[in-house]
Amino acid sequence: MDENNIYIHPTAIVGSKKIGNDTKIWQYVVILDGSEIGSNCNINFSCFIEQGVKVGNNVTIKSGIYLWDGIECEDDVFLGPNVVFTNDIFPRSKQYKEPVKTLIKKGASIGANSTILAGVTIGKYALTGIGSVITKDIPDYSLYFGNPARFQGWIDEFGNKLIRISETEYQEPLSKRIFNLINNKLTPQ
Repeated sequence: MDENNIYIHPTAIVGSKKIGNDTKIWQYVVILDGSEIGSNCNINFSCFIEQGVKVGNNVTIKSGIYLWDGIECEDDVFLGPNVVFTNDIFPRSKQYKEPVKTLIKKGASIGANSTILAGVTIGKYALTGIGSVITKDIPDYSLYFGNPARFQGWIDEFGNKLIRISETEYQEPLSKRIFNLINNKLTPQ
C-alpha cells in the first residue's frame, strides 16, 4: 500500500495516475492511462479498464470485466462477475469511431454475466438480474431481468421490492417509506 492507502497487486499494470484513496486493485488487472478511478473501489481479478473510463467512489468491479472508453460508473455501483460492456454498436475491424457513451448511475447493481448494449443508461439504484441482456435505458429504482431484459418491478436503494399501494404510490415493506410514480419516474417522498 502507498501513502494514500491504495493497494496494487504486483501482477497488476496500472498506467492511470488518477486512483482514489483506499482503492484495491487485484491480480492481473490492467488500468490504462487516461482512466479515472475513485476512492474506496475494489477492482477484482482479471479486469481491464481502458482510457476514457470514469469510475466513481465505492464501486465494486468483480472479476472478468472489461470497461471500454466511453463507459462511466457513478458512485456506489456494483458490477457482478463477467458483466460485458460494449462501446460500438456497429463494430468493424480497423474502423475506429468515437466510442458510444454508456452511463451506470449512482447505486446501480448489474448482475453477473449481464450484457450491456453501448449507449444505454442504467438508472440510480436500478438492479439487473443475472445474465440479463440490457438493450435499452433502465429507469431509476427499477428491477429488470431476462433476455432481453424486461421490467419486473420497482425497488428501493437497498434492493427491496416495493409494493404498489395506489395508482401512483409504492411502499417499501419494512420501513413503510413511500415512493411516488409520476411519468414512469419513481422518486422517494
